[in-house]
Amino acid sequence: MISTFLLICFYFGMPVIILWSCHRFPLVNKVGAVILAYLLGILLGNSQLLPEGVLDLQDTLSGVTVALALPLLLFSLDVRSWINSAGKAILSMLGATVLVVFVAGFGSWLIRYGVEDAWQFGGMAIGLYTGGTPNLAAIKTALNVDATQFIMMHTYDALNGIIYLVFVMTIGQKIFNKVLPKYQKFESTSFHKLESEDIHSYAGIFKAKIIWGLLAALGVSLLILGCSFGLSQLIPEEYATATIMLLITSLGIGLSFVHKVRTISMTFQFGMYIILVFSLIVGSMANLEQLVNINWSVMFFVNFVVFGTMLLHAIFCRVFKIDTDTFLITSVAAVCSPPFVPVVAKALNNKEVILSGLTTGIIGYAIGNYLGILFAYVFRAYLF
Repeated sequence: MISTFLLICFYFGMPVIILWSCHRFPLVNKVGAVILAYLLGILLGNSQLLPEGVLDLQDTLSGVTVALALPLLLFSLDVRSWINSAGKAILSMLGATVLVVFVAGFGSWLIRYGVEDAWQFGGMAIGLYTGGTPNLAAIKTALNVDATQFIMMHTYDALNGIIYLVFVMTIGQKIFNKVLPKYQKFESTSFHKLESEDIHSYAGIFKAKIIWGLLAALGVSLLILGCSFGLSQLIPEEYATATIMLLITSLGIGLSFVHKVRTISMTFQFGMYIILVFSLIVGSMANLEQLVNINWSVMFFVNFVVFGTMLLHAIFCRVFKIDTDTFLITSVAAVCSPPFVPVVAKALNNKEVILSGLTTGIIGYAIGNYLGILFAYVFRAYLF
């Protein structure tokens, strides 16, 4: 049995090894850092090595890490620039967002008798399929979702995501080119600049100048957390956690308008590192025995939301004459999150859509918490 101190060191040290492994070994990188973190956490949590009474520590750390990561992920937003540059990509993302709310609500209603607290799955799905894992993590905390249900949702999403990505990167473009306009390429330097500044590259993060900047950003995140917690004490306890997450999101977006904050280098990468810490913690809280047998209701729900939304999104894009590549890249940005945008753009042989994909994907990070938390409570009030 390991000590509490060693456990905390593991939580914060292992993500560094995971990121190095993903950088060093292409096969490991294909699995993905977040999935690896969950798997290692699950192995640890079911190894009988955790100290007794560790659940309170895990609960505290999981909540704090998400609260600190969110502002860091949002600081680099440049809202004015995105609004001026995204064009039909924003319209496409808007359609995907509205549709996923509808499909997730209907899907959670369908499984309400087979899944406990199905309304929570509806809220998590909206956050997950508008932004990605950071939103899923925040909504899990805000709605007090059971760790095993959270891992179940993420595991089934990962399995489903592999099928979805293979489809998009192989035959998706050919199929949708038959019903949607083909992308008209143009010359631009913006995507070349973006490609050379890979948003998920950690190279140089240990330089003194960058570390001092990230420490300052962490200090701002701590201040945001403190202010949000203080303000949450003014409302009923039932909604306090959700309020904290929404306040953190709002303050993070607000500070992205401050030039000195927005231009701090590698805040997004730092935020994703903390999300890996969260993933390890939550993974170690899961009971593997409850994950061995597939919950077919939840598996159906995940597939229903992803592919049901994709079908309706394609119809939406046809109505508004949005081209295939923009449709696919915004769909990937919503369903799989921005890390997959450059990979899919390469498979589409169209680097010009990288900017649109990252733009809409990070907008999804910004709005996913609001939508997921809001509509989870709407679902609970009116569908259950």
